[in-house]
Amino acid sequence: MNILETIDVSKSYSSHKVLDKVSIKVKEGEIFGLLGPNGAGKTTLIRMINQITAPDEGEILFLGERLKRNDIQKIGYLPEERGLYRKMKVSEQAIYLAELKGLSNKEAKKRLEYWFDKFEIGDWWNKRVEELSKGMAQKIQFITTILHEPKLLIFDEPFSGFDPLNANLLKNEILNLRDKGATIIFSTHNMESVEEICDSIALINKSKKILEGNVNEIKEKFKHNVFEIIIPNQENVNSLLSEDCNIINSVVDKERLIMTLSITEGNNADLLSNILKHTNILSYKEILPSMNNIFIETIKNNE
Repeated sequence: MNILETIDVSKSYSSHKVLDKVSIKVKEGEIFGLLGPNGAGKTTLIRMINQITAPDEGEILFLGERLKRNDIQKIGYLPEERGLYRKMKVSEQAIYLAELKGLSNKEAKKRLEYWFDKFEIGDWWNKRVEELSKGMAQKIQFITTILHEPKLLIFDEPFSGFDPLNANLLKNEILNLRDKGATIIFSTHNMESVEEICDSIALINKSKKILEGNVNEIKEKFKHNVFEIIIPNQENVNSLLSEDCNIINSVVDKERLIMTLSITEGNNADLLSNILKHTNILSYKEILPSMNNIFIETIKNNE
């Protein structure tokens, strides 16, 4: 089931078209990467889902029905540009934000105590927000975003400003939320994060969606017949290879030769058969393109 669907949504500001008939489908229980260069229209789409602004054309469906005002209670949004009331105590701020999402004061305190203990930040309960580092403040906002256990979570550059240790902590929590049934829209420029946690993606460029689908299926679609083959070290490597093969890279590792090859014609079975006539194959695997390479290639082809 699709928890969220946008159907041909468009938005303009004066004469500038920010989104042009963008349609995406987000399945329930997945992590959906919303990707694109700066100015592509991602933030505008996120603001529409949160009902901060409305499309000029098209419609947005949430749980199969047109998005309604009270659906906002079922959505959690962590924007890239964070903001907390600096003079308030951390606990007062967190409880206030939880109550805005419909939690009682008692339930908010109970859930906050659980998350503060889990993140080992109990000592911050009575500190003022202005005493917190940027990373600490972002942890608080992450907690307040997920505290009311929304059906849909939207994270816009959630790892921005975190050191690798805390970024990994947050990544694991996002995966745990997915495993417990939450659906997550994840907007980022970090393609490594996309590789690690996203099930599906949509790529927007110059106001239009130019790519959408399952991450593994997209990587299969963009593969270029590149393989890594490890054999015992050989003096005359070229004798093992046909004219259809190009060596992209080769590294001698102790007594092994690690080759990255591209096959321009023919097939990998022929390549392996020819190598086995002369030596053993210690390891063999196909190299799929990274999401970073796919991102760059697709954007360039759309210029």
